[in-house]
Amino acid sequence: MSQASPATPHATDRLRDAVREATEGLIERDHLAELMLLATVAREHVLVIGPPGTGKSAVVRRMAQSLGGNYFEYLLGRFTEPAEIFGAVNLNKLREGLVETDTAGMLPEADIAFLDEVFLGSTAILNTLLGLLNERQFRRGHTHIQCPLRLCVAAANGLPEDEGLAAFADRFLLHVFVDAVPDAKLEDLLAGGWQVGQHKISPRAELNLLDAINRLLPTIDVTEVRPELALAIRQLRQANIQLSDRRIVKAQQLVAAAAALAGRNVATRADLWPLLYVIPTANGQLSARETLRDVLAEARHPLLHSVVEEAAQHPLARVARLHSTAQQLLTQLVAVENTSADKQQTIRSKIESLLREIDANFESSDLPEQLAEQRSALIQAAGLA
Repeated sequence: MSQASPATPHATDRLRDAVREATEGLIERDHLAELMLLATVAREHVLVIGPPGTGKSAVVRRMAQSLGGNYFEYLLGRFTEPAEIFGAVNLNKLREGLVETDTAGMLPEADIAFLDEVFLGSTAILNTLLGLLNERQFRRGHTHIQCPLRLCVAAANGLPEDEGLAAFADRFLLHVFVDAVPDAKLEDLLAGGWQVGQHKISPRAELNLLDAINRLLPTIDVTEVRPELALAIRQLRQANIQLSDRRIVKAQQLVAAAAALAGRNVATRADLWPLLYVIPTANGQLSARETLRDVLAEARHPLLHSVVEEAAQHPLARVARLHSTAQQLLTQLVAVENTSADKQQTIRSKIESLLREIDANFESSDLPEQLAEQRSALIQAAGLA
């Protein structure tokens, strides 16, 4: 195809920096931030399920700050009124007999929105949300506006059992499940939590870049990978993992978005990994990882390292992140060469941790050549030879 994606290596670096800055100090939450990038390009929404205190809101808030644009956030409760989400009725217009809503600073004017405890919303709120999420339109009385919303992230402690709420949850194409940080990462959690409050997020206005990539989605060729996608869905059905026709069709948009963010005009088998996040339940995703093991083993992405790794859970899916981290640490070590010994030791400790991870995932015989070269460079740079 003649038209190239704007996801050039330079743009990829900018977006990776945005993710890195947003997730600084937040342990094992990079995949959620990266999934937000994918969803924004695809113009789909994300539902995050996890227990309280697992950093869901922090990731979304910081990522929104990093991307720039208007941000709206609200914690819903049983008694939340629609006016708290969409805006109050304009009393001056009401005196003239017009029911118009003042939407300034509210959800209808947001570029990115986060709705915590979304299933506690009233029927009136959820019904209005449906139109806003699906059509990017807000209708209330005489007010009818087109909304600039790129992405809505909703969060809850669990999936609802009520059929009506379950149907609403199904409107969020991407479902991601988060847990508490595991025991092995508690030291990282404590160290990261100590610095989170001191870390300031700089708006990068990367929404313009994501908008440009979104406009190219119709040009992405998915014809070659469509039979592979259909085969994967058949495999899921044989494993009793069912997806609605609507979710199946929309999965193509995510595959195209993954390819576009990788700077390619043709989707390949390496771009099928978003299908895992279209599966709406945690058990379904767990089973799908085994069912789609061969497909996910081929997942690769130059930008979305962590979410691909989380989806595939395969050593080769970790190569891109390990490579990127190695480059970053080598650069940092050079930068602190003439600074305090403490800063140098901090980076050397991170290098030692990265080397342990590389060795835990690969035997010397199956270590990719580029990663093997970086491993040697890390050993030499840190004085561990």
